Amino acid sequence: MSGSLAWSNPLAWWWSLLTLVSGVNIAVWFLLYSQLHQQPAANLGSSSGFELSLLRAESLGSASGIELMLLLCAAYVFGCAFRSILPRADVQRICLFDTWLSSVVVGRSVATVAEVAFAAQWAMILHRVGTLTGADTTLNVAWVIVPLILIAEGFSWYAVLTTNYLGNAIENSIWAVVFFLVGVGLCRLLPEFDGSVRVVLAVAITGIVAYLAFLMTVDVPMYLSRWRTEVGDGSKLLGPLEGLRDVSTRWVVTHDLAEWKDEIAWMSLYFSMAVWSSLALCVFYSLADHLPH
Repeated sequence: MSGSLAWSNPLAWWWSLLTLVSGVNIAVWFLLYSQLHQQPAANLGSSSGFELSLLRAESLGSASGIELMLLLCAAYVFGCAFRSILPRADVQRICLFDTWLSSVVVGRSVATVAEVAFAAQWAMILHRVGTLTGADTTLNVAWVIVPLILIAEGFSWYAVLTTNYLGNAIENSIWAVVFFLVGVGLCRLLPEFDGSVRVVLAVAITGIVAYLAFLMTVDVPMYLSRWRTEVGDGSKLLGPLEGLRDVSTRWVVTHDLAEWKDEIAWMSLYFSMAVWSSLALCVFYSLADHLPH
């Protein structure tokens, strides 16, 4: 690692907080895994032969579903932890520590896997609950989440390789569309539940509204502003092959707060609250069969 990060630098405290939160998130994932990956099967003692077969099939389906949910959550939790420990800003090619693991090609690849996994978690939970309640709107939303996020990841890679911030603006706009649809799917579920489940749904919807407000008022405008500055300055964009070589070999270590100030807000929220929602989805999925509706 080059140039240690002095404690007098506010970035040191920010990085320490990200690292601490990531450690707690990993510990929570291991706790969930120990509790959920081998859920006891339903009580089958008094069931008939046909009912026994159905219950066994349902139990196996539920077990495989929670295993997949935990695996997807692991990809997101550990991916975000990696990005917290070695922060970097892709298009600018800046990072805090001088190691090849800070290269954009490594970090962006980890981020792509993590973000697709997170999208798949949302698709799974909406499909599961939509199937239980017969909510076609929620089921339709579940099917489009992952394809839209794959498109968003394509724009992210375009931005990273070419250094064109317009790709980032489009990427985050697609995320906004996806979570608007997720919010619609959750709103459709509100009439199907009452009590604590409805409260949980309302909290999730409120969180999505806050996330959309952040994207539309802070995140997307930031990238559009950077893109307009690029265009105004006549900055030369990289070609895809040139960009691939650049992201593999160039990273600029900087501990200048001015270089990081626009990244701190979204990274802090992303590596904390978004990860918590991923962990919460595992719990909600494991309880889906027991939700009164």
